[in-house]
This record gives sequence, structure tokens and C-alpha cells, in this order.
Amino acid sequence: MEKQFDKKITWTIKNFASLPADLIYSDHFVVGGCKWHLRAYPKGYNNANSLSLFLGVAVPTSLPSGWRRHTKFRLTVVNQLSHKLSQSKRTELEQWFDEKTTNWGLPSMCPLNEIHTKDSGFLLNGELKIAVEIKVLETIGKLDITEETSTITESVNVNGFQLLPSQAKSVSRMFEKHPEMASDLRPKNPNLRSGYMSLLLSLIETMSQLPLEMSKDDLLDAYAALGSMRDAGFKLDWLEKKLYEVSEKKENEEASETGLHEMEEELKDMKQKCLEIEALVEKEKAKVSTARAPISFDDII
Repeated sequence: MEKQFDKKITWTIKNFASLPADLIYSDHFVVGGCKWHLRAYPKGYNNANSLSLFLGVAVPTSLPSGWRRHTKFRLTVVNQLSHKLSQSKRTELEQWFDEKTTNWGLPSMCPLNEIHTKDSGFLLNGELKIAVEIKVLETIGKLDITEETSTITESVNVNGFQLLPSQAKSVSRMFEKHPEMASDLRPKNPNLRSGYMSLLLSLIETMSQLPLEMSKDDLLDAYAALGSMRDAGFKLDWLEKKLYEVSEKKENEEASETGLHEMEEELKDMKQKCLEIEALVEKEKAKVSTARAPISFDDII
């Protein structure tokens, strides 16, 4: 079955309620070898009482005459408390972009009064999150050059978790070995689910440290994190067993280190005593040598 979208990109707009600008742009991001951006009208397009949101070709003037891009995409105003409410704000679009049509989207994406309503879930800590899922179906003309961005985050879906690309391989390996580990996970909010998975990866990273680098507080924090994830519905018997092994290894390391220090101190004392005995032996050898020396004629007279 053909994959529906190539990538999912998330744009975090800080201090959305107090933005002075009528039009704002995201940083550029690259999908299908093409450079894109999102543009939003925080106060609505043409004074509409809705957030207006568009996908656009970044720097279209740099492209050769006759360029065209056929794209399927879906825009989402992310509800940060309820994934289901985010779903109701999604519309799939398919569009050709060219020199005449460099932007395409929805003038009435989501009512502004709903976004600004207290506890609606769209604004959290003053931040509004916009997501776009994209698949480039066809490209006519040259491709762009990939560049990194700051406010745009690419995410990868792994077993229902939206993760950073750097996390995808590790999480996939976990699900291969423990396919049922998140089958009873209660939180459905995508941000909470991603947060729990990041916590799980951080816990495993902590457990992977050398025993010497791990403190007792690290172990206590690890057990607390494990308890939090189990309360959320994760099945982590395998991780609890490993954590116990790590704790035991840490205790053995500390006990061995203490014993080694005591033995080194004892060896140091023994070496000092040996040096003192060697000095006494040399002194006694000198006495014996003197006693055994013959008396000469001159010594007698």
C-alpha cells in the first residue's frame, strides 16, 4: 500500500495571542527535495474571524521558468489536550503549485474565538501548534537544497508515536523486541504519548551509563520514572528486570571499590614495612660483615 504522506512537519508559534503581525511565516523545510514554508494569518485573512493557513513554495523566484509541483497535503490545528479535537480541524488537499499559484490552503482553518477560548487545548503556554503532512507526487523543474530550521520539527510516526527522526530507530527496535509494551497505554494525547516515549528513551540512556558515572540519585529517579510509565499503562517488566540488574551492578561496583581501596591501603602499609625490614637487613649485613673481617697486623700493634 502506498504511503499516504512523506513527512509530518510541526510548526510551533510562540505567544500566538499577542502577535502584532497580520501575516507570519514558518521557517523553510524540505520535503521531496523541494523547499516549502507555512504562512498563517493570526487575525484571519481579509478580516475573517478564523485562522487562515496556507502551504507555500519557499523562494519561488529562485526556480526556473515552467517549474511545477504536484502535492498532496493535510493541515492541522493541533489540539494539545485532545487528539480527537485536532482531527476535526483537518482537511486533505491536493494541488499543483506553479509560478501563478505559489500558495494554497484554507482561509477559514479554525475559528479564532475557539482557539482563544480558555482550556480549549489549542493554546498551551501561549503556544499554538500547526502540523502539515505532505507527499510530493510530481516535480517539474530543479529541486531545492536541504537546510536546517529552528521552529520547524519533522516528526516520524512509529507505532502511533510521533517522534523525532533521531528517536525512530531506537523505538522501532524496542517494539520489535517488546511489541505489547504500549498496548495498554492510557494517554491518547499525541504530545503526552511522545513525552512518555522520550522519558522511556532517557531512562534507557541513563541505564546505559557506566556504573561509575551513575549516582544513587540517578537510580532513585530511574525507579520513579519507571513507576510513572507503568501507571500510564506501559508494560515494562523487561525494563524493571534490567533496572534491578543495573542497581545490583552498581552495588557490586561500590562494594568492590571499597574492598579494593582497603586492599590498596593494606598493600601500601606492607610495602612500607618491607622497606623498613630491608633497611634493617642491610644494617645487620653490615654488622655481620664487620664481625667477619680479619684483624690485620697493623690493627694489633
